[in-house]
Amino acid sequence: MKKGMNISLYWKCQLIGWSIAASYWSFQGWAGGHFNPWLGALQFVTDVLLYVWITNLYRTFVQKRRWNDLPPNLLVTRIIPAILAMGIIYTLVTVLKIYAIRVLFIPWTTQSLVAFFKMNGLDIFIAGIRLMSIWLLAYHFYQSAQRETRLAVSFKEAQLNNLSAQLNPHFLFNSLNTIKSLVAADPRSARRGIDLLSELLRNGLYQSQSGFASLESEMNLVKDYLELEKMRMEDRLQYRIEMDETLLSITIPRMCIQVLVENAVKHGISGLKEGGQITIKIVQRDNRLQICVCNPGSLEKSNDLPGIGLKNLSERLSMIYRGNASFGLGEGSDGFVCAELNFPLSWLVSLP
Repeated sequence: MKKGMNISLYWKCQLIGWSIAASYWSFQGWAGGHFNPWLGALQFVTDVLLYVWITNLYRTFVQKRRWNDLPPNLLVTRIIPAILAMGIIYTLVTVLKIYAIRVLFIPWTTQSLVAFFKMNGLDIFIAGIRLMSIWLLAYHFYQSAQRETRLAVSFKEAQLNNLSAQLNPHFLFNSLNTIKSLVAADPRSARRGIDLLSELLRNGLYQSQSGFASLESEMNLVKDYLELEKMRMEDRLQYRIEMDETLLSITIPRMCIQVLVENAVKHGISGLKEGGQITIKIVQRDNRLQICVCNPGSLEKSNDLPGIGLKNLSERLSMIYRGNASFGLGEGSDGFVCAELNFPLSWLVSLP
């Protein structure tokens, strides 16, 4: 048995929407009297086909030029002239269609095309501007809603990945074992270890749903994680943080630095007998925020890189900043692996 044809939501909305509009116009013709059912049916079919064609041309144009990836302020500057252009196309197509039907099926019509255009063109143009405005706004609102939905799902996945990392039996066992060994020898450090582990678990379980946090709060989380790992690894783990303090109030995607640091510990320091140093550098350069996390190691020795967490991070950046932010992972000649995040400062919001 053959499966039925699967029509996408876009085409369903196109056909249903323009069919409703064409039905309304047919009703207006019927209510006005002298209604010919055959001509009414022809008008209905041609209306749906032509206006679906016009709007789909716009959709193809937008997709090729990636307008849906533009920030709202730039998108608006393109939508306004697009509405005007589509209104003009709508007017020309509609005038030619109506006049052609009159010539073919009402041969006693003596009005010229120019005279018909002068009489009806302005009304058709105004109607076209109104219809195209509604269609374009609905299309772009739908695309924006889809992007926000994908972003929300991606953030949830990032939360689950982060929580999974914190609740990883290996991580918990090592942390608790470290704390246990400190209870008798260094009770103060043991209490500190419990506080750090509690804070990490609390962040994993009760994170804000906004998806963003200040750079300061993100760095506090990173410092807690590194301090707890240092209790376990002792001198095998060293870390250095170089950061411009004036940037602490800006907001960035949650867990974006944490993911890089966890990756550096898991795939870098843990695999080296002698350990090493993780360097976190956060600077402003050329109106961009650069976050770099470096650790000794080699990409070739980490077969599971880039990993789910890093892939999710890259996808989130693409959806949030629409191609204006970047994530890179590379290996230098000095034996260090560096992960770098690059944000446009104009997209980042500062908290009061």
